[in-house]
Order: sequence, then structure tokens, then C-alpha cells
Amino acid sequence: MTNHSSAPRVEQIALPDGALLEAHSEGAGAPVLLISGLGGTAGFWQPCVAALAPHHQVLRLDQRGIGKSSRGEARCTIDQLADDCLAVLDHFEITTALVVGHSTGGCITQSLALRYPDRVRACVMSGAWGAPSRHRQELFTVRREMLLHNPVAYASSSVFMGYDTAWLNAHWAVLESAVRNAPLTAAAQRIVMERIDALVAYDQSAALSKIKVPRLVLGARDDLIVPAFLQEELHALLPSSDLKLFDYGGHFFPVSRTELFTTTLLEWFRKSLKH
Repeated sequence: MTNHSSAPRVEQIALPDGALLEAHSEGAGAPVLLISGLGGTAGFWQPCVAALAPHHQVLRLDQRGIGKSSRGEARCTIDQLADDCLAVLDHFEITTALVVGHSTGGCITQSLALRYPDRVRACVMSGAWGAPSRHRQELFTVRREMLLHNPVAYASSSVFMGYDTAWLNAHWAVLESAVRNAPLTAAAQRIVMERIDALVAYDQSAALSKIKVPRLVLGARDDLIVPAFLQEELHALLPSSDLKLFDYGGHFFPVSRTELFTTTLLEWFRKSLKH
């Protein structure tokens, strides 16, 4: 893998369908692409950058229609979101990268690794899943209804379900920010809805064994959104993959347990890059 070194950069990347993606690059070393979940923001990873950037070139993006990235005209699917991530790698002239996807980002990571295996050096699927489940289907049916009829409740419930209780009790600003940025307009609701539909429809469980690069599955035992049994199932679908479950941290453990999360990544990257 080619090592990259760069000063912090924020780039606007134009896609053929008219979408304009905002992408960030910070740090130096073997490139790491961070892909966030349903929320789709580059900002989700901000707490992790300080620990990762001294060792790696860290790439992250606002996904199409999210944050400072425009929606474009392409249909929103997991494969399209993976193609968008590939455009980020191409823009920064990166041939192969370590890829870390959290939650829905784990599905995007799977799509990248399956469809562009020569571009993924190793991958981490964090708070993710591998196959459809009754739990996921029922949960997102409820969340869709909340989004349509009470978007503030949708936003606040995501916080209450997403973080472990002790951490949230010490960080109420996270809840206040979520409520302040709730998808109140019809346009914002449509973007979230299509992302929910994309993650619910995605199923590459039968193909996951074809991913041959080093793979790490991460989870938290108290995750209420993507429970730990789904990470255990994903691990079983990825022969010879590594599995690590944190004792606590909720679904958003990259934020609530940043030091443990980034230390785990760095140690695993060092191991996987030796092969």
C-alpha cells in the first residue's frame, strides 16, 4: 500500500449525476476511509481523527444529500453510496485503503469490498450486520413512522437508543443538537427515508464469504439499534474474520468510547498490514 501524507484538506467532489460531495483528508500514512451510518456525516468521526491522523491519512465524507453534500439525481442505494466512496478515493488518488464502516456504513463497506476488491486493503464493520433480521425490520418500521409523523421524536429517540445511559447523562448537548437538527422539512425527511429504505433492502449475506481481505467485526453488548447478536452473525458469515465486542458503549460507541475504539483500530491495522 502506498503511504500518503497531506495537510488537512476539504474538497468538493463533483459526481456525474450532479451530486457534489464534501470530503475531508487529514493526517499521514496508510489511507483509512471512514464511512458513517444512517446519519451520513463526516462529523460523526470527528472525535476519532485526533487519534488516527498521526498514523494514517484519514478520509471521511458527508454522504449525498447530507450535511454539505448535495443530493444529485442517482437512486440512493447501498451500491450507489459505495460508488460515491470510491469517487472519494479516486479524487485523492488513493489506490487502496483500509475501510471502516459504522452501522449502515458497514453495508457500504461490504459493497466496496465485494465490488471493488482491489481497492480495499482491509475492512472494519462496526455496529453492522450481515443478513436481514426480524429485529432490524421491525425497528426500522417503527423509526420510519416516527420520522413521518414526529421527526423531533425520531431524532431524540435515536439519541436515547444510540448512546449508553451514563455517557448520555454527561453529554446532554448531543440530544439538544439532534433535536435542533431534526429533519423537519419534507425534503429532509425524504432523504432520511430513502436511506432507511436502502439499508433495509440491502442483502449481500450470501456473498460475504467472498471478501478475502482482513476483516474485523466490532460491536457493543449494550447496542439497542444493532444488537451484538447481529455482529456475531456477521462474524459467522465472514470466515476467519476477527470479532471484538465491547462491554458497553451503545450503538454509537465510536463516540462514547472513542479511546477504546481508536486503540482497537490502530492495533488491528498494524496486525493486518503485516500480512
